[in-house]
Amino acid sequence: MNKLETYEIGSGQLTYDLIEKILKDNSRLSLSEEARKKIQHCRDFLDKKTDENTVPVYGVTTGFGSLCNKHISRQDLTILQENLVKSHSCSIGTPVDKTVVKLMLLLKAHALSMGFSGVQVKTVERILDFYNNEIYPVVYDRGSLGASGDLAPLANLFLPLIGEGEVMFEGKRFSGRQILDIFGWEPITLQSKEGLALLNGTQFMSANGIKALIDGWHLVNCFDLFGAMSLEAFDGRIEPFWDCIQQVRPHPGQVETGKVFRKILEGSEIIRREKPHVQDPYSFRCIPQVHGAVKDAMHHVTEVLHIEINSVTDNPTVFPDEDLVVSGGNFHGEPIALVFDYMGVALHELGNISERRVAQLILGLRGLPEFLVAKPGLNSGFMIPQYAAASVVSQNKMYAWPASCDSIVSSNGQEDLVSMGANSATKLHKIIDNLKFVAAIELMNAAQGIDFRRPLKSAPLIEEIMKEYRKAVPFVEDDVVMEEYIKKTMDFLDHFDIVIE
Repeated sequence: MNKLETYEIGSGQLTYDLIEKILKDNSRLSLSEEARKKIQHCRDFLDKKTDENTVPVYGVTTGFGSLCNKHISRQDLTILQENLVKSHSCSIGTPVDKTVVKLMLLLKAHALSMGFSGVQVKTVERILDFYNNEIYPVVYDRGSLGASGDLAPLANLFLPLIGEGEVMFEGKRFSGRQILDIFGWEPITLQSKEGLALLNGTQFMSANGIKALIDGWHLVNCFDLFGAMSLEAFDGRIEPFWDCIQQVRPHPGQVETGKVFRKILEGSEIIRREKPHVQDPYSFRCIPQVHGAVKDAMHHVTEVLHIEINSVTDNPTVFPDEDLVVSGGNFHGEPIALVFDYMGVALHELGNISERRVAQLILGLRGLPEFLVAKPGLNSGFMIPQYAAASVVSQNKMYAWPASCDSIVSSNGQEDLVSMGANSATKLHKIIDNLKFVAAIELMNAAQGIDFRRPLKSAPLIEEIMKEYRKAVPFVEDDVVMEEYIKKTMDFLDHFDIVIE
């Protein structure tokens, strides 16, 4: 597929695949002419509405949240919007990954391009300027309730538009005022509703969710591959992966997993040889059902996110052709909070079943030495990596607890049920970080086990991976500093592209 040099915001719907390509190709963003017209049409309507209407309009001529009954005079509308951005910029904790910031800028520009938010064209263009020049506002990972949108992190994201806040640029931290001066830009003078349009929305939750999907799908592929390698090391049976088994319970992910494993193991001497055992433990035999269910969960999350990222999630929503400004609740994160929690439970299960395969490999079963080392007793071998895997799998069970079950009343009772979707989204990264350790440990164990099956050969695909992996991490003859081998395996995973065609 050709490199995507520039993507036009407003030219069509965003999808997970398209976003991944935009990131991978480091594409520039521009504003389509159609989007420009929609944005300007809505802004013109809102200006006229403000001039002619004496009826209070929430967030346009009133305060915010529980202050919605406080009327604001026309001459103070810009101050109102700037004060909103300043006062709400209280995300706290750890700065988020720059990929998440890029996604937030992309998603917010896309949402505003639909022409229902009442912003200025130049405001959206400045967001794209930041994206294209790799200027990343400093946003922290905590502070959003995921209900009135992601108020705190989005406020931090857009402070630099008005010359406030901080950004990262070329590896250095600058103030919002400094970065505007570097590029010769004037601060954006926010018009009525603009601050609210920038801060209301689910782009922090959604950006974290998309980043987690990208990393999560990579791990799904890793665990398929390493699960197949563990099956070889354990001298497991191929029958549970036959298509006939999957077709009588045809969940899509299960069918897909059976097919993937048959592809990976094609041509293996180990899998073809006659087995004295008639069944494998569940952690091997039920891989199609467990890995498959995870894939189905991930597909469902993707479908929900596709709706979310192509929606208008600020408030109030401006309908210029219907002469309406409607205050509603599209900013509420419940739809994605629930599926992010679901995704966390699903991803955790990949580590859960992987750790059990690791444990089976060190038990001294099926001709393998205990702890996968030639002189157990003198050597502890792979005893303690299983401990480490068990530790992070247990921690993931804690992270898998649904954040969306909670709600704390805010804004003096006006926002009395919140989604906690930001917590649902950000804890996905903690689950994924732990899964990377588990995946590395399974690869270490599986590779060690396969080498004990020599001179039998595994499948060509696995042999190719073994060859590359052994350049980084050798076969363990006697006890070594396992921490170093785990780190080398993690580095191998970061730079090795898993492709199963």
